Amino acid sequence: MGLLEIILIAIGLAMDAFAVSITLGLSVKNPKSREIVIPGLYFGLFQALMPVIGYFLGIYFAAKIQFLDHWIAFVLLGFIGGKMIKDSLSKEPEEKKRENPFGFIVMLVLAFATSIDALAVGITYAFFEINILQAALITGAITFFISSGGVILGNIFGEKFKSKAELIGGVVLVLIGIKILTEHLLTR
Repeated sequence: MGLLEIILIAIGLAMDAFAVSITLGLSVKNPKSREIVIPGLYFGLFQALMPVIGYFLGIYFAAKIQFLDHWIAFVLLGFIGGKMIKDSLSKEPEEKKRENPFGFIVMLVLAFATSIDALAVGITYAFFEINILQAALITGAITFFISSGGVILGNIFGEKFKSKAELIGGVVLVLIGIKILTEHLLTR
């Protein structure tokens, strides 16, 4: 797995945070710079930390299940991407507007919820001996910029693009999972 794949995975992982950031952008009339940066900081930090945690969990278990690593990567990325695709196509109503959508507790919960998939990706990074520091920094930075941009876009364009971003992110993760599996199967 090379730098391009890491960047694509980072973009795919950031799509959940982007979708939530769009929703946050909808909740304010004219977002101040603080309201643009806060989601980027929370989401970027969590998206950078969770793969590191997953990576070390993966290292611990890697020797025990290394013969299955490509299948695990395929299943995890496929599951995460599939969930994102399903969520993007869901017609369930959005959560009620909150009094302070940028408050500490709200942002903490949103950042954690949108970064669970990054934990699973960190496990796959361990199997492929990825430079986790580099991957975490790339993922955090990309998520920061995409999330901050999501607040702005949400404020400008509204609700209509939210599900499309999550759909694209899900498709990217599924395709990377398929690529990992086919590369391994074809090189055997």
